[in-house]
Amino acid sequence: MKLRELLLLLSLFLFSIHTFGQSDTIVKKKYQVSQGAGYAQAVLVDNVLYISGTVASGDMAAQLKGAYTGIEKTLKAYGANFQNVVKENLYTTDIEAVKSNNEVRKAFYKGDYPAATWVQISRLFMPQALVEVEVIAHLPANKTK
Repeated sequence: MKLRELLLLLSLFLFSIHTFGQSDTIVKKKYQVSQGAGYAQAVLVDNVLYISGTVASGDMAAQLKGAYTGIEKTLKAYGANFQNVVKENLYTTDIEAVKSNNEVRKAFYKGDYPAATWVQISRLFMPQALVEVEVIAHLPANKTK
């Protein structure tokens, strides 16, 4: 065998020893798990926090305020705030009402807006809901311990 082939075999062997027995399982820290509906309100993996769709009741302004207040509560449970949010998905049955009440939403971000997608749909899981918001937040490493 040539030296190059021997070194390649040795590195493959060492790599296989290093990875042997390592699990492909990720660690998920969950917040407010609903066994009935079968979901968690939030899941933290490494330093990425995924917050499930959040709804509230009332007219569009009240539902937006309630949804973002609920998200804020979940963020606080992880020592985070809206400045940690990097992605927002908003689903609504009335996009024009969301646009008319956007100031309610913007107040929570305080000018530090995430990437966002807004989609109008025919209905949400809860028939009385007009809007549902989900977000993804990145936490500093010291907040994930």
